[in-house]
Amino acid sequence: MTATQAKQEGFSLIELMVAMAVFMLICGAAISLFWQQQLASQTMTGQVGLNLSLRSAIAQMEVDLANAGSGFLPTANMPSWPIGVTVVNNVVAAGDTCKTDSYTYGPSCFDQLNIISADSTPPIQPTDSTGTPGPCSDTSTGTAYGQAASGSTLAATASNYHNGDQLLFLNTQGQMTSVVLNNDAVVSGGAVKFRFNATDSHGLTAADDDPLNIASCEGTRPCSLCYDLADTANCSNLVNPSRTVKGFCGSDWILKLSPVIYAVNTSDSSNPRLTRQVGLSGTPRTVMDQIIGFKVGASIWNGANTFADQGQYVYDASTYTNNASNLGNPDMAFNFTLVRSIRLSVIGRTTPDWRGTYTYRNGFDSGPYEVQGFAAVVNPRNMSMND
Repeated sequence: MTATQAKQEGFSLIELMVAMAVFMLICGAAISLFWQQQLASQTMTGQVGLNLSLRSAIAQMEVDLANAGSGFLPTANMPSWPIGVTVVNNVVAAGDTCKTDSYTYGPSCFDQLNIISADSTPPIQPTDSTGTPGPCSDTSTGTAYGQAASGSTLAATASNYHNGDQLLFLNTQGQMTSVVLNNDAVVSGGAVKFRFNATDSHGLTAADDDPLNIASCEGTRPCSLCYDLADTANCSNLVNPSRTVKGFCGSDWILKLSPVIYAVNTSDSSNPRLTRQVGLSGTPRTVMDQIIGFKVGASIWNGANTFADQGQYVYDASTYTNNASNLGNPDMAFNFTLVRSIRLSVIGRTTPDWRGTYTYRNGFDSGPYEVQGFAAVVNPRNMSMND
């Protein structure tokens, strides 16, 4: 065998196996590094997306909240901003949790925020069926009447009100009730006729008849009936007027409401979605996916120019009070006219990885996803901090 022939023989089997083993080790290390980098990239992308989604959701709510209470007609005999927000707080009992073992979150985990304003429909004044200025309507009858809007006809005024619209009845002392029409308004006699499910004798409504929670107190009664603590059972010796009433007369007002509603849709338990709905008949639009916490707190202004002593922000509307002496007074419960500032708390997560390849577990609920939370305080500009 010549030297030239020996050089042309190539690798031996042992050399080839060693080379392949080294190559496989290098490839395995490269693939492992690539996989780790891919997981890190996915995690970072998820965190960035979650952060941006939280910021966008909070920013949207801040804009809407800043305008809460707008659209009410500022006249000499109408409270300029009688109510700007209402809150439905879902309070989990002590020792319980709203989360299941499978990392799903149900309706009890989330609050609902209703941002209230009057729409562009001109406000009108109540009357009786004759349309004569001065007489009253009684909402406990399920029927109310209104005069034609200023400069308009009865027919044109009636055409502005439809089945499903929510109306606010408001008097000059800031007392109110709210109803949802169950028929389109019509002209009857000399007035515009409204039909709805009757309020009770205090102007309170059933929860199903008050989606904005203005006069239903989430179905809890008594609610904001008396200032007299000695007579909360019968409310027969009112020291001051109650917040809700049933009678509204010619100097009072009927307004059509245009709310923005923030709530969490839990129909897909694997992906609770924060939604924004404009108007009672509007379609809820998704603001953010993968919401696992949405709570709304309210600061309550009191007559002593200090905040309520049970905490600056209250996350249970049934415990509202404006000073220590009113603690437990049902007149303060659900009294959203006392709200002067709102604190939003939103918690979101990245899309869960149920494949088992993502070994990270967060410290919030031990789920296979990243968790971030944002909070913001908003002072609606239409509701002053000291009135």
